[in-house]
Amino acid sequence: MAEAATSGSGWIGELAEFLRVQPGISAVRIDPSSHRVAVATVGNIVIEGLEEKLAATIAAVEAQLEAKGTLKAPAGFSVRKEGDAMVLGRESCATAEKMWLWREMEWPEIKAEPTPEDQEWRTLAVLATVCGVSGIAGAIAGYVAPNLPWVAKSFFLIGLVSGGWDAAVDTWANLRKREIDIHFLMLAVAIGAMFIGAWGEAVLLLFLFSASGAMEEFALDRTQREVSALLKSSPKRATLVLEDGTEKEVAVETLQVGQRLRLKPGEAFAADGVVASGKSASDESALTGEANPVEKRPGDPVYSGTINLWGTVDFTVGRLPAESTLQKIIRLIQTAQKLKAPSERFTDKFGTGYTYAVIGGSFLMFLVWWLGFHLPAFTNTPETRSAFYRAMTLMVVASPCALVLSIPSAILAAIAWGARHGVLFRGGAAIEKLADINTVALDKTGTLTTGELAVVGYESYPEGREREVLQLALTLEAKSQHPIARAIVRYARAEGVTELPLDDFQSITGQGVRGRVSGATLLLGRRELLESGPLAEWAKKLPAAAAELSEVWVIGQNLVGRVLLKDQIRAESRGVLAQLKALGITTVMLTGDRRHTAEAVAKELGLDEVRAGLSPEDKVAAIQALRAGGRKVAMVGDGVNDAPSLAAADVSVAMGARGSDAALEQAEVILMHDRIENFLSAHRLSRRARAVIRQNLTISLGVVIVMVIATAFGAVPLAIGVAAHEGSTLVVCLNSLRLLFGRNE
Repeated sequence: MAEAATSGSGWIGELAEFLRVQPGISAVRIDPSSHRVAVATVGNIVIEGLEEKLAATIAAVEAQLEAKGTLKAPAGFSVRKEGDAMVLGRESCATAEKMWLWREMEWPEIKAEPTPEDQEWRTLAVLATVCGVSGIAGAIAGYVAPNLPWVAKSFFLIGLVSGGWDAAVDTWANLRKREIDIHFLMLAVAIGAMFIGAWGEAVLLLFLFSASGAMEEFALDRTQREVSALLKSSPKRATLVLEDGTEKEVAVETLQVGQRLRLKPGEAFAADGVVASGKSASDESALTGEANPVEKRPGDPVYSGTINLWGTVDFTVGRLPAESTLQKIIRLIQTAQKLKAPSERFTDKFGTGYTYAVIGGSFLMFLVWWLGFHLPAFTNTPETRSAFYRAMTLMVVASPCALVLSIPSAILAAIAWGARHGVLFRGGAAIEKLADINTVALDKTGTLTTGELAVVGYESYPEGREREVLQLALTLEAKSQHPIARAIVRYARAEGVTELPLDDFQSITGQGVRGRVSGATLLLGRRELLESGPLAEWAKKLPAAAAELSEVWVIGQNLVGRVLLKDQIRAESRGVLAQLKALGITTVMLTGDRRHTAEAVAKELGLDEVRAGLSPEDKVAAIQALRAGGRKVAMVGDGVNDAPSLAAADVSVAMGARGSDAALEQAEVILMHDRIENFLSAHRLSRRARAVIRQNLTISLGVVIVMVIATAFGAVPLAIGVAAHEGSTLVVCLNSLRLLFGRNE
């Protein structure tokens, strides 16, 4: 095959070779974004070892699948794109392709060997330990055998090599790009210290530098572990319930929306879905931080990666595994760790220029001390330290190691803590901005309320036949998936009501449904069903439902009744709003609901302000008006209609489970499992992170300023300068780790 094809020719060639040795296979379809692979055959051909052979091919080409360029197939083959998927097949006519039978195969789990970077902190820790032990051995040798200086220097040399190894590797890579950074500074100071005979100080410098580097990498590794734990919780196989009731184990990647899966105790849910039958509880701590088991009954949602604790349950797949809540969390965390906060970007730019300034300033001060104050250039005496020694000390104490680490270490630790406790930040900017908000705008349905209707009462006319009304409502709604129907069915069955045999069921567009029970016609639907029939005059005298209630009317033989439903307020909403008010944060409800309904909810929850009857455009205008008044606004929502106002707010917050894709796309902060109380956790975490960042900056800048002044106007020993500089770096890393390990209360 010609290699001139494109950047994509590599993987195309691998697949073409696979097809050449598999005559029973007509084509291969690969979708790298969702990790799905399928093969096409003519007829249901059984090929021995096909999955193993295909897995070997995928393993060889997976690294090339993201390659860009014009796709070009070798002779005898054709290649094309189908959405995100790529199809390579034997050249054939359109009629032959219609006879292809596509078979989904399991995407192989490529078990790559761990790279050195995966455990870099361990390597740095070992090097730092060797450096420290060698330094101590050198100091002891110098004290015990002062007449054999080469013994002490041998130990010191081992310490210098081990402690400076990582810095030397990074410095060499940067020098090839004509750049210098802090690693160059540390090596320069260590080498300079050797030339002036301060071998012990040089080893101390590199020991503390490598130790602080290990501490930094350890902090980064801890954040990655949170993602790895989620990845491990993602199941690879699932038990599919076929139409005849039999079970079949399949790969998770082959699941389709609407399929029914069976889960035994101790197994992980393979996809997001809804419980169809059975009762159990799930451990959702990996996704939400919820320590207590969450009870699951028919109709309750379940999430990929959570664990079924007891009881066998069947559930219906609601989302493809690649689109599950778990996969969204993983993608969001990985994205967030790559996005930088504004202050972090500032220190990145500041750090590079500052490094050059330190080198230039140290050289200038060397000249001032040597030529201006006539200090010895390189020779130290018991009474006077040389200009070069002082310049090396100044270079150490002024280096911005701790400053550069001050912000990213805190941001990454905060992101990791949030991921472990059901709060996802889309980057460091969201953490910084959330700490400054003084107004929270909240959608009502799905945010302050559950978004799920629940039956709160039922009435009959004449009175005394309420149970019949509920039974007729169950009978007519049993096969519907409308939210009102689900609420009625769930409530009626919980009350022990059974449905009646139903005939001639049909829908009345825009009004309700109709059917026959024991030959009598039944109707269920809106009030208009009564007001447009022979009972119109009588219906006008019926009491209207309260503003916050929805009603469904049932009309049967000699019986009229209604079922009353209400969107349930989240049990946690009242406490969350009370705590926000205690923090001095104003709460505003923005909703498209009727004013009476909105005000009833607002009064019950204690909101400061209500704006009702709003269109999506009105919500955006309300957010803009709040911001124009000098407020810093966070918007919390879940629906498609909330997406524009989320984009208009200073900080956008979405409910993770119910949240629409549009809302989640706009959100900078996502509250998993629709836990509104996690907003408080997110706000407290952002305030703690901001406090830690300020502490880190104060420590790092304070140490630099004090030590630079002390070095410029006095003879500070190099050992003290090294300890102050690297000590501040260690303190900054440890201070940031408090966000990862501490309690956010």
